[in-house]
Amino acid sequence: MQSIQAVFNSQKKFYSQGKTRSYAFRRNSLKSLYKVIKNNENALTQALFEDLHKPATESYLSEIGFMYQEIKHQLKHLREWMETESKISPLVLFPSRSYVYQEPQGMVLILGPWNYPFQLLMAPLVAAIAAGNCVMVKTSSQTPRTAEITRRIIQEAFDDQHVSTVEVSGREVIPKLIEPLEFNHIFFTGSVPIGKVIMKAAADKLARVTLELGGKSPCIVDKTANIKVAAKRIAWAKAFNAGQTCVAPDYVLVHADVKDELIKEISRYFEKLGDTHDNSKDYGRIINTKRFLAIRKLMTSGRIVFGGKVDEANLYIQPTILDDVTVDDSVMKEEIFGPVLPVISWSTIANVFDIVANNPYPLSLYVYTKSKKFEKEIIHNIPFGGGGVNSSIMHLSDPDIPFGGFQFSGLGNYHGKSGFDAFTHKKSIVKTGTWFDLPLKYAPYKANYLSWIKSAFKITE
Repeated sequence: MQSIQAVFNSQKKFYSQGKTRSYAFRRNSLKSLYKVIKNNENALTQALFEDLHKPATESYLSEIGFMYQEIKHQLKHLREWMETESKISPLVLFPSRSYVYQEPQGMVLILGPWNYPFQLLMAPLVAAIAAGNCVMVKTSSQTPRTAEITRRIIQEAFDDQHVSTVEVSGREVIPKLIEPLEFNHIFFTGSVPIGKVIMKAAADKLARVTLELGGKSPCIVDKTANIKVAAKRIAWAKAFNAGQTCVAPDYVLVHADVKDELIKEISRYFEKLGDTHDNSKDYGRIINTKRFLAIRKLMTSGRIVFGGKVDEANLYIQPTILDDVTVDDSVMKEEIFGPVLPVISWSTIANVFDIVANNPYPLSLYVYTKSKKFEKEIIHNIPFGGGGVNSSIMHLSDPDIPFGGFQFSGLGNYHGKSGFDAFTHKKSIVKTGTWFDLPLKYAPYKANYLSWIKSAFKITE
């Protein structure tokens, strides 16, 4: 078995030969991946169930089908995105034309998480391949069955000089991957504390980074909202993958006039999932005991008004609603990353801004309202990564819009064109004709040159 350094050297040599740059190579690579995922779809679905008890429908929606859509979107637009952009140069550069070349960055490292162990590794991989790079990926050791199938898919779809998998623990990422190897771009999905460590290590190499982190994503419900629809969509998004979703509604801020009604409706949806591990086959499990205990501890905040049942042996936590929660409670001090939903009421929009400010720059924000004025006030006055109006978590599924965090919740975007751009270097060129040479820029400068130059830069009102 080759060492990590030997694999990296092989990939770097392969990249230097220019083989990944052509449209045909990139297109064939994406089509190969699509085909191999298709061939392994059942095995992947089973692996996700074994690792996370993930229902087949959720696996297809958020992991497998998601990747089919992402690959198809890249294939549809790849030739267009690869084209050199031609720009009209400003008058001061006459006689010139400007161009932007879409260049691969080179060597890419992708560090995958455990909560969506296939999609959150493969989506950036697809973008990196489309952009013409060589890629090394690290699967999550916390989801061993999915990691095994993912490695098999990558081995079947690609030459290991192009894309390879590496098996190291989380603690070994920096000493075995980032410190000794010269990656051009490092893509990390995970927690804020680890993201900071990754970014510091990358800074020593001046490597570009994309950080997809997390945070406490609020769900803001106005009294004008359709409460039944809002409750169903909030509850579905919170229970999806047992709440282990970086963009899940972390807590609900609801107008005091409709709080009781909203809690009642969310409870009705949660009830349909069943309250024991035996009769909730459409509901996932917590990844491990450590996370189970952490989430259970957060359930001591406030007052449980629905749910609360747990089964440590089966890593089951019933979807749970907490009322009488304050911003000083432990459940409001960290990202929950589980099926526990704190509910806090508000009476003025100033209350909303103050509460969200306790956990600034969330990855996502969701607002439920019929008021366009309220919608605009929330969107324009709270900084966050992305989100939805009268929807939750669905913004991830549109490849035409960028996905990513802001400040504490992340750095950089991907999906669709944003993913292609994330792994592409924009090489700018100004091409100047030789048939004419503007004398203004050359010394010695004549007295009237400056006035002519100023007029070229002048803004026309």
